[in-house]
Amino acid sequence: MSTWIEPDQWYAQLPSFYATTAALITEAATGRVLLVKPTYRDHWALPGGYLDAGEYPQDGCARELHEELGLHLDVGALLVVDWAPPAEPRPRALISMTFDAGTLSASTPLRLPADELSAYEFLDPGVAAARLPADVAPRIAAAIEARRTGRAAYLGGTK
Repeated sequence: MSTWIEPDQWYAQLPSFYATTAALITEAATGRVLLVKPTYRDHWALPGGYLDAGEYPQDGCARELHEELGLHLDVGALLVVDWAPPAEPRPRALISMTFDAGTLSASTPLRLPADELSAYEFLDPGVAAARLPADVAPRIAAAIEARRTGRAAYLGGTK
């Protein structure tokens, strides 16, 4: 026999997580991948960031592209979903979604907020992956393959 639990109690006992979005943007002529260099981290990253409360993932990705790079891009298909368990200093699990934000010309002007990003670069996929943390690097190849096949990838982290 199950016992009725009030909705506020039910939801309070469920796990919660953080959610981030990132954009796969490639250079139209070469297929090189756009990475950005945050001022607050030692490593490079795909453009994107954390979702705001109540924000749809595609909308959050588009917002981050505008805030970080001054771009107004259509955020397309979901390419990769990745999950990471809680890890210091982050007390909750993290779900990361990578979306297809299309291609740009290498001459497209990008505006970097000086307090958030110090550089950007279009890089060959292998070089781009090498500049990312080891747990994030697989998203590059997975996103490119998902774009090619039209089938999103679930990376799921490692146990």
